[in-house]
Amino acid sequence: MTQLLNTITTSAVREITLDAGGVPLSGLVAEARPGPPRAVVVAVHGGGMRAGYFDSRVRPGLSLLTLGADLGYTVLAVDRPGYGSSAAYLPRGQSLTDQAATLHDGLASFTETHDTGAGLFVVAHSNGGKLALAAAAEERGRTLLGLDVSGLGSRLAVSARQLPGLNGHGDWRRHWGSLRLYPPDAFRQGRHLVSPVPELEALEGPRWPEMYPEIARRVRTPVRFTFAEQEQWWLSDDEALAALRQPLAAPRVVIAHQPDAGHNLSLGWAARTYHLKALGFLEECLLVRDAAPAQRRARAVTPTGVPT
Repeated sequence: MTQLLNTITTSAVREITLDAGGVPLSGLVAEARPGPPRAVVVAVHGGGMRAGYFDSRVRPGLSLLTLGADLGYTVLAVDRPGYGSSAAYLPRGQSLTDQAATLHDGLASFTETHDTGAGLFVVAHSNGGKLALAAAAEERGRTLLGLDVSGLGSRLAVSARQLPGLNGHGDWRRHWGSLRLYPPDAFRQGRHLVSPVPELEALEGPRWPEMYPEIARRVRTPVRFTFAEQEQWWLSDDEALAALRQPLAAPRVVIAHQPDAGHNLSLGWAARTYHLKALGFLEECLLVRDAAPAQRRARAVTPTGVPT
C-alpha cells in the first residue's frame, strides 16, 4: 500500500512528499480552512517549472493554493515526475504515459490519508495539461470532477526547434509575453521555480499534436481550456479550436480567453482572475453533479457504494 511519506509544516502552505509507487513526488499543499474540503484541487505545473508556479507570493491574492484553501478546497500542487524530489529517481524523466501512472500512484497515497470531499479537480498548465489529459484518459476509479487547462492547445504556433528542450534550448521568451503583464517581482521569483526539462519530456514534446487525438478520445470528464491573450506557443484561431474540441469525449468542453495575460498565467497580474474562473468551473462541475436527477445520481454509484 502506498503511503504518505512526510509533511513539513511551514505556514498555511506546506511542503509535502507523496509516495508514488516508490518514487517520491514533492509538492505543496494548502488544506481547506475550515475543513473538511468541498473537493481537492490538484495543480500540475508546466515544463521547466515547479509546484511553486501556483503559489505566487509577489502580490496578495495571486496564489492558487491560498485562494483555494480560503474558498473551502484543499489544493495540492505536485512537482511532476522528473522534477523536485523525483528527479534523482528519474534522471531522464518519464514518458507522458509513465508520468500519468506515477501521478495516479501519488494521488492514491494522498487520498488514502486525506479527505477529498466530492472528489478531485485538476488545474494544469502547459506541459502539465498534457499530463492532466493523459491521467484523465486513464482514470482509476477516483472521482474526477473536471479539468481546467491553460497554456495548451493541439496545434503549435511555432516550429519544433523553437520548443523548450534540453540545456535551456528553445525560445523561452514565449513563456512570458509583454513584461507589463507581470508584477515586477515575478521574474525574481520565477528564477527560483525554473527547473531543467527532463530529457524524455523534451524529446516527446514535439509529438503532442499527433498524440492528442488518441488521448482526447478517452477523456470523459468536463474540460475547460484557457488561452492567454499573448499565448505564443499554441494556435487559438477558429480552425485550431475546432481541432481541439473535435476528438474529446468529454460531456462538456469550454474554451476561454484571458485578456491581459501571457503564457505563464499564474505568475502574472491575471493570476487571481484566472484562478477564480478555474474554481468557478469547478463550482459548475459540482452543480451539475448535485443537481442531477436522482436516478442519474444513483447510477453514478457502484454497487459497493463508491462514487464513479
